[in-house]
Amino acid sequence: MEIGIKLKKARNEKGITQEQAAEVLGVSRQTISNWENNKSYPDIISVIKMSDIYSVSLDHLLKEEKSMNQTYQEYLEENTNTVKAKRKLGTIVLISTYFLIWVVSMILFWQVKGPMTSEFDIIFRWILLPSFLLVSTITVAKNNYWGKGNWFCVIGAAIMFLTVPYTQFAEETGMIKFTFRFPNFTYMAIGILVALCGVGIGTIWHRKAEK
Repeated sequence: MEIGIKLKKARNEKGITQEQAAEVLGVSRQTISNWENNKSYPDIISVIKMSDIYSVSLDHLLKEEKSMNQTYQEYLEENTNTVKAKRKLGTIVLISTYFLIWVVSMILFWQVKGPMTSEFDIIFRWILLPSFLLVSTITVAKNNYWGKGNWFCVIGAAIMFLTVPYTQFAEETGMIKFTFRFPNFTYMAIGILVALCGVGIGTIWHRKAEK
């Protein structure tokens, strides 16, 4: 049985709500929820406090969760590092997907100068790229991976969106007219706006989680 399940069971048996436990421990209710759902792990001080609050022993909370050669602190640090590693892996996959979509977009807008480009314009320029940029920046800021450097995502977004050219097809007098413009400052402004929103939302999310 994972430690989160044991913490939740011990709290319920004691008749304490997440809000009450959070107030005593000096953390947010969301933090208690994350601990109980194994999204993150409490530090050793918090575990000791919870064992007192819930009137259960450390052995009860942690038995079968650690090897005989591990201390409680080593066990918690090991599991915390595992959670952090999973989060970083998820972020790497997300950002890599965003870069892949950007590369495909660049190939389409720079190389495929035909009517099919207009069909991909809405999908790549107005849906996929902005959506993945928003999710990526929220994730980075929410987990505070780069600290104050999270805001450099805005500069990166500005450069990337700037390099996506403006392409348009219009039919005039029975002929198809192709318009190609670079650099695309209008789209760069959109990238900056989306990145600012993403980092802002993620930063607020992170600060609330810390309280």
